[in-house]
Amino acid sequence: MEQKKFDFRTLLAFVLIFGILLWIMYQNQPTPEQIAESKAKQEQVEQQPITQNLTESESEELVLNDSLKAIQLKSALGNFALSGTVAEKTITLENEVLKLEISNKGGYITKAEVKNFEQFRKGSGSIVNIIKDNNAQFNIQLKTQENKIFNTKDMMFEPVFTKEGENQVLTLRLKSDENKFLEYRYVLKPNEYMMDFSVKTQGLASVLNTSEPLQLSWDLTAFRNEKSVTYENRYTELIYEYENGKDDYLGQSKEDSETIKEVTYIAYKQHFFTSILLTDTPFQRVDFKSKNLVQDEENDTLQTKSFASVIPLEFKGGEVNYNMNWYYGPTDYKILNSYNRNLDEIVPLGWGIFGWINRYLFIPVYEFLSGFIPHGIAIIVFTILVRIAISPITYKSYLSQAKMKALRPDINELNEKFKKDPMKKQQEMMSLYSKAGVNPMAGCIPALMQIPIFYALFQFFPSAIELRQKSFLWADDLSSYDVVANLPFYIPLYGNHISLFPILAGIAIFFYMKMTTGDQQMAQPTQEGMPDMGKIMKVMIYISPIMMMIFFNMYASGLSLYYFVSNLITIGIMLVIKHYIIDNDKIHAKIQENKSKPKKESKFQQRMREAMEQAQAQKERQNKK
Repeated sequence: MEQKKFDFRTLLAFVLIFGILLWIMYQNQPTPEQIAESKAKQEQVEQQPITQNLTESESEELVLNDSLKAIQLKSALGNFALSGTVAEKTITLENEVLKLEISNKGGYITKAEVKNFEQFRKGSGSIVNIIKDNNAQFNIQLKTQENKIFNTKDMMFEPVFTKEGENQVLTLRLKSDENKFLEYRYVLKPNEYMMDFSVKTQGLASVLNTSEPLQLSWDLTAFRNEKSVTYENRYTELIYEYENGKDDYLGQSKEDSETIKEVTYIAYKQHFFTSILLTDTPFQRVDFKSKNLVQDEENDTLQTKSFASVIPLEFKGGEVNYNMNWYYGPTDYKILNSYNRNLDEIVPLGWGIFGWINRYLFIPVYEFLSGFIPHGIAIIVFTILVRIAISPITYKSYLSQAKMKALRPDINELNEKFKKDPMKKQQEMMSLYSKAGVNPMAGCIPALMQIPIFYALFQFFPSAIELRQKSFLWADDLSSYDVVANLPFYIPLYGNHISLFPILAGIAIFFYMKMTTGDQQMAQPTQEGMPDMGKIMKVMIYISPIMMMIFFNMYASGLSLYYFVSNLITIGIMLVIKHYIIDNDKIHAKIQENKSKPKKESKFQQRMREAMEQAQAQKERQNKK
């Protein structure tokens, strides 16, 4: 093939054409006035409908593009294609105690701030948030008649904010069309933690598969809000009410699940703060799950447990309609009890008589005291009142010990005389007790009567939100442990700090047991074949204080303060009874007088004596054979 040669004329032609083009562009460059005028016209065009500035063919093309987008949206969202035309936004509902942020994407709360409460780092200014940073999710699964499934958490609701008097009302609708929708309605009232909430459908019977209930899922991961993650996690749990007033809980194991019928409220309790969903129409069945997120208590963590509930919402007459309530606020007995919805059961005050003592005795008394004196002083005064109230029981117990101590010589004599015949010895001892007018069980009964009081107090202090972040002496938070020294290492069961109130309580227990154990050993005879209680009590004198110092090191300092003051007062009462009230010589003289004039046997003593006589007679018959 012939090779082409370089054509100089062709090159010259291209250079001339390029020069002419540059000259034309320069000559046609707009002036500054023309640029300003063009910009003004452009802004005017943008404010007008697009079709006004298009030719007929261009307008038709735009309509075709919009139709294509609508078809694509319809394909993706089906009957809820209107959701795709709503812009995402966040609406705020706020009153004096609560601030809520609700996103129209999913229609659920993205932030629930409990005002006037700070997190465990007091002074940091970090307000308690029950919901934040996507730690909670609320979703309803929608199943269409074509078996397509949509999740409300991914869809856009159309929000409308209004006011009804002082109430703030937010209505969110997920629309199929103007008259067919799923609606959430929030109503926040002034100065209330409780909010009205409803879920209903309108006209969706032709869209949704109504043969199956809608599946509602409510999940929450509990944030840590207190100083001790161990202590807080112990009181973080899922509580529910079912079957017309019964209540139960789960969440104390690593992972837990339950399926419960006829549920009327669900509470995700975080020790001092709680999220509660209540319903007027009982949920027919709820699947609960709880998982402990604290894998190692030695490490600092910001989350404690995760909770999940799956709730079927039943169709009635082709529609779903549930009137409910949300509560986001403190786990405060007084506040929860004021709603008359059995919510006071969320506060762990104990069952049976223990809860009764807390509700009707300890809570009113402590609330009265703390109303006008600081909480630390209120605990001390409260402790004094409790000890004075049960001092008659203490007196009865010590009097019984004194009587048994006066009978000690007679008991030793019987032990020696009938050491080879235990049955006969028991008969003679029962006879001695009857003649002397002494009940050997009288010392145990007062001690047993104090158990409900001690257990009720053990439940009361960890549940008293009034103590939260209230300081006393070196304790900066009476609802959590006090710290006088931090350790550079972690001790299992003890922690990485030293609390002083448990140490003081342990010392007080040691001296109290040291003082009372000697008298008990003098009073109680050692029975043949029975363990030596004297040796056991000697060991317990040292074990009990150590257990107090170890196990209460992570407990609320208010509880340790109570036990410290309580044992000091008990020691004082015992010394007063011993040295100023009870006269051992008079007791001994009275017993001798009773022995000469024995009291009539009670029916119980008579039955015991007869039973022992029958056993003795049977033994003698067997020996003769």
